[in-house]
Amino acid sequence: MISLALFLLCIFSTFSASIKVHNAGPRLNNDIIYKYAYETEVLINKPRGSLEDSTGYKIASDVEVNLVWRNPANKDDQLVKIAMKNIKIENINIRPQGQNIFTETNAAKLLGDTNMAILQRPILVQWTSGKVKTLYLYQNEPTVLLNIKRGLASLFQIQFTPGTVTELDVSGNCKVTYKAKQNQVTKIKELDTCKISKTGFTNSNKVLGISNKETSSTIYHIEDDNIKSVLAEENHVMVLNVYDTIAANVICRQKLELKSSEAGPKLAAGKQLPNVVKAVDPKYVATPLGADQVKSECKSCPLLLQQWRTIRNDLKPENLSKASAARSFLQLIQSLRRARKSDIITLLKSEKEDILPQLVDAVTFAQTPDALEALLEILDFRNGTRPLLQERFLCATGLATHPNESMLRALLDKYKGRIANDEIRETVVITIGALIRRLQRATSSELPAVLEAKKFILNGLQKADNPSDIKMYLLAMKNANLPEGISLLLKYSESGEGHVSSIAISALQKYPISFITDEVKKAMNRIYHQNYKIHEKTVRTTAADIILNSQPTYMEIKNLILSIGELPQEMNKYMLSVIQDILHFEMPASKIIRQVLKDMKVHNYDRFSKSGSSSAYSGYVTRGPDTSATYSLDILYSGSGIFRRSKMNSFISSKNTELHAIQVVTEAQGLESLIAATSDEGEEDLESFAGISVSLFDVQLRPVTFFQGYSDLMSKVFSATGEPVSAVKGLMLLTDHSQTIQLQSGLQANAEFQGGLAIDISGGIEFSLWYRESKTSVINRGALVITGNIAIDSEFANTGMESRLETELSLNAITTVKFSSYPFLICMQMERGAFPMRRYITKYEKLPSGKSYISRKGKAQTVAGSQLPLHQDNSNMCRIAFGEEEDSTSSWF
Repeated sequence: MISLALFLLCIFSTFSASIKVHNAGPRLNNDIIYKYAYETEVLINKPRGSLEDSTGYKIASDVEVNLVWRNPANKDDQLVKIAMKNIKIENINIRPQGQNIFTETNAAKLLGDTNMAILQRPILVQWTSGKVKTLYLYQNEPTVLLNIKRGLASLFQIQFTPGTVTELDVSGNCKVTYKAKQNQVTKIKELDTCKISKTGFTNSNKVLGISNKETSSTIYHIEDDNIKSVLAEENHVMVLNVYDTIAANVICRQKLELKSSEAGPKLAAGKQLPNVVKAVDPKYVATPLGADQVKSECKSCPLLLQQWRTIRNDLKPENLSKASAARSFLQLIQSLRRARKSDIITLLKSEKEDILPQLVDAVTFAQTPDALEALLEILDFRNGTRPLLQERFLCATGLATHPNESMLRALLDKYKGRIANDEIRETVVITIGALIRRLQRATSSELPAVLEAKKFILNGLQKADNPSDIKMYLLAMKNANLPEGISLLLKYSESGEGHVSSIAISALQKYPISFITDEVKKAMNRIYHQNYKIHEKTVRTTAADIILNSQPTYMEIKNLILSIGELPQEMNKYMLSVIQDILHFEMPASKIIRQVLKDMKVHNYDRFSKSGSSSAYSGYVTRGPDTSATYSLDILYSGSGIFRRSKMNSFISSKNTELHAIQVVTEAQGLESLIAATSDEGEEDLESFAGISVSLFDVQLRPVTFFQGYSDLMSKVFSATGEPVSAVKGLMLLTDHSQTIQLQSGLQANAEFQGGLAIDISGGIEFSLWYRESKTSVINRGALVITGNIAIDSEFANTGMESRLETELSLNAITTVKFSSYPFLICMQMERGAFPMRRYITKYEKLPSGKSYISRKGKAQTVAGSQLPLHQDNSNMCRIAFGEEEDSTSSWF
């Protein structure tokens, strides 16, 4: 095999004669034809997969090289003719007769007579001191064949002197390092430096993105100032960061070996190279050595309406928690990206209302100009009809994997026009904030639409006087993370009332630590310690969280802990639980906290024995060497034992990058009247309210209100059905990566990784005055499908591999409060249901005739469900609340 030959060549070449240094590169002898054997192969497999399991093919041929002209003024400036002869296209692996698709065929049949003649047509190369200065070919040759010729010509790009240079070859302008030892030259190409025209896109967040590792090395064996042999190999490894089972490796190898030489034609006369080329064949024209982009068209792919008919049932509302929904969603996006605006409009107009929301999700995530124009034409924001479709379009836009300026411009234009529905108006502004952040992360320069949108949000927040407008702009600021808006957020955090203050300080919580300056931390300390005014518990605890997660000082920690005991009862318990959770989970602030706790005035029984029902706990859902997923559940009660706020978070960490996957905040206030209890200090005049706020993948969505006002509250209490209220329901594109890989043989590989999520998040608050019981629930259900496709389409032979992961998940957080006795019994439960995990790998080779080889492998397993552990006090309370007998064998600790 080529790899073994490469290894042996490295060993034996060290004993050969040294390179002569009287010239900088190879020189061909006059009137001689050099006959080489050339072979290039391409393989696709999993990283570290065996050669036998690979899919691919090889191109083999004889290559004749001869000197056409030498510059009389510079003997190292040569015009060389290179011609491929006796071309073969073959299988790489030995397979049984029925599985080898290359039997009973040949290159002439696969290429066709015309293309065969083009590929065998010689190329002319200006070869100066080992460098390919100019490539001469016929005009309008097929791009695939032209690139294969460029790949062969690039093997002649060499220099004898060691050093690092920028060099042009089929891969583009690349940084290359040469090393010379005796009669061997080694060339290392840094593929990540290559500049060449490519198409593609990737996720702005690294956790959901792809990691690439590319290597390229070429070894030349030199004899008598000529190339004796060349061995080249490059590897392109692509791995999904969050789940490294979805991975692929593309290997390209080239081998050129001198077999013999014989007498050849005499040199052409002339002093000027252009005249010599014209004399050889006037049809030759100078052509760049860098590869051209191959425009691939999926000839076998179904049309949009055909695709839709086959997958429509999978996207019905009742199927959205199944893997088939996410899988069909990804297939539909591929069809939509190939579709025209007129076809998309036809499909949208033909569908029923129950399935249109899922279709709008898919069209939005297609993220093509035609898809955006079709949606803007169908969705009329000027009237109040179809608010659900408008909401789904806006949510998907905010979560777009690779948004563009036209999306942001469209929303700015919509806001300037008439929007009939106030909730849609609010969602438009919130989505503008999300697009600002994503576009700033994806581009190095400020786009005009981004600058306009930033000014729009900042000015809107400064001028807003209506509380609903203030909350709207604060939520947009939370998504945008604008450094210029920190002063406004501080203002509303300290002086705002109710929800305004709560949203403002939660927006500050989303900023990176680098933006939490001393000024911000001083404001947070003022809020927590109530230096100037009384604040709600929810605002004070958020201020404490910002301090604890922003490199707190010794005195900041000490003052926070000293405050425990002076706070309202449930806030005492909550803050104590937060400190213990930081120590338990080894968070960054834990080291300073341990230093503070060495002071016995701070660390004493009175302070650390406070009772209550509020709590904070963090744990691992899964933990691996490269990727981990964590969860946290915080719950805060009022002094009377009434639910105040719960916050469930999930983070995914991979490659030293963290993604806030989900946050569900359920909040209630002013409910003390239900049990004739007294409100806490600073919360006496709060209006009865309950709602849920969801953030998905670092994007804040529009909050949903369960009830607002006492009359609405009592109406919900007496008419409640117990059914949860949907906060988020739909289809999302998580991973979206597409790239073209230019191989040094001239062939091109196309890589696409996609992850689709079908999700249903709902929450609710139930009251039973008869049983004196309340229940708060957050129910998360979803299905995830991730695919990785690598394909090489050379028109005469196709090969590729698809990896797919499928799973269906559920995670529920339920808090039950029994207030039939005092103190209230409060039980929190986080349950992860059993879920299937299915993995598939398909490899294939196909010919234009339809003949194909397909290999399919799969693995399925069911992961048992579990109840995620919380603190021991909660376990004891649950046993009492549900009348369970204490059993030490079932304890989590």
